[in-house]
Amino acid sequence: MDVRNAQAFVAVAEELHFGRAAQRLHIAQPPLSRLIRQLEADLGAPLFERNTRKVELTTHGEALLEPARELIMLSQRMREIAKQSELGETGRISLGFGEAAANQIVGELARRVRQNHPGITLDLVNSQFWHTGIEKLIDGRLDLLIGRWDLLPAEVDSFVIGYDDELITLPDNHSLATRESIAPAELAAEPWVVLQGGNSQLPNRINRLAQAGGFVPRIVQVAPDSSTVLLLVAAGIGISLSLSSIRDNLPTRGVVFKPLNPGNDPVPVRMIWRRVDRSPVLNKVLNITKGLF
Repeated sequence: MDVRNAQAFVAVAEELHFGRAAQRLHIAQPPLSRLIRQLEADLGAPLFERNTRKVELTTHGEALLEPARELIMLSQRMREIAKQSELGETGRISLGFGEAAANQIVGELARRVRQNHPGITLDLVNSQFWHTGIEKLIDGRLDLLIGRWDLLPAEVDSFVIGYDDELITLPDNHSLATRESIAPAELAAEPWVVLQGGNSQLPNRINRLAQAGGFVPRIVQVAPDSSTVLLLVAAGIGISLSLSSIRDNLPTRGVVFKPLNPGNDPVPVRMIWRRVDRSPVLNKVLNITKGLF
């Protein structure tokens, strides 16, 4: 039974009169009668007892009446969902982010999406390191990605959602730990703990810092994430280049953060997406994100 058959069947079942049912459906009575006869033949059972005086449902018809109504309601609901999807009011968006430092941004965005567009589901995907995150974005496994990059592929569009200040992270017992600020040249002899690379900004900016200080950084350990970097710095393995959002959002026991003198430009935090993506749902989430900053 398709939706058209279900509508015809329900109209006759509720009116118990082929003429009134045909008027209700805005069709002539003979086509309606043929439609019902064909439906009965397809189902292999009579749906109505009819004679010149009255029309009544058979037991088979009574059993099928509610399922037919449900089929009609489901069809109507599917049309509504399709319309809402076209308008960007329903759908799913996968958002990747790579650091606990982005949690506050992501949490507020998720709250706003739920509040303003309850039909949109925001799937949050944590631990997306910058290089693997971009790969997933380009091949469609992610729709949006938050991170920090000096360079982005041509396939990607972006806008800035915030800024971070660069800071030097030191063990709290380091000889420079009591200084108000640190010059790049003062770090020439230091061992470094660095975040694993890809296109993230921190590894690139360590190289810029080393150029400004006239030294080659002596990297003693590479860490998978910022939390591990802080643990290694606290253990005295080395120093690291960090960000103000990491200082403000991750546990920092045993470490101190010091600004550079002279300081570098703030590090932009970006929301990125595929340039070819014209999804109305994506546009809704992007507009909410822009409204946060």
